Amino acid sequence: MGAVRRTKTKRRTRDYDQVRADVESSKHLSQYKATKDPEDLPGLGKHYCVECAKWFESDYNLVAHRKGKNHKRRLRLLREEPHSQKIAEAAVGLTTDNGPRRQEGDEMVMDS
Repeated sequence: MGAVRRTKTKRRTRDYDQVRADVESSKHLSQYKATKDPEDLPGLGKHYCVECAKWFESDYNLVAHRKGKNHKRRLRLLREEPHSQKIAEAAVGLTTDNGPRRQEGDEMVMDS
């Protein structure tokens, strides 16, 4: 049997759908922050990047992070439309509106 790849959870950040909910609703973000104990967070939980879901030691580090490539990449990904089941089904040709549908008894009329 081959090697089993395990997901590392130590550096795992919040997923895009969770971050999108944080950005859209301050209530969602405050509920998330309420689950964290400020004494355990870097900088006592004062410096937080919402888009990347990361805590920083100081305001200087947060400002430097916002100028960086990883933060800008994350912003670009969050601006894109999120994937949905409807989009996935349309990609494979299911449930797309291609005009009126034929019934079994209907004949197709072709111009000659």
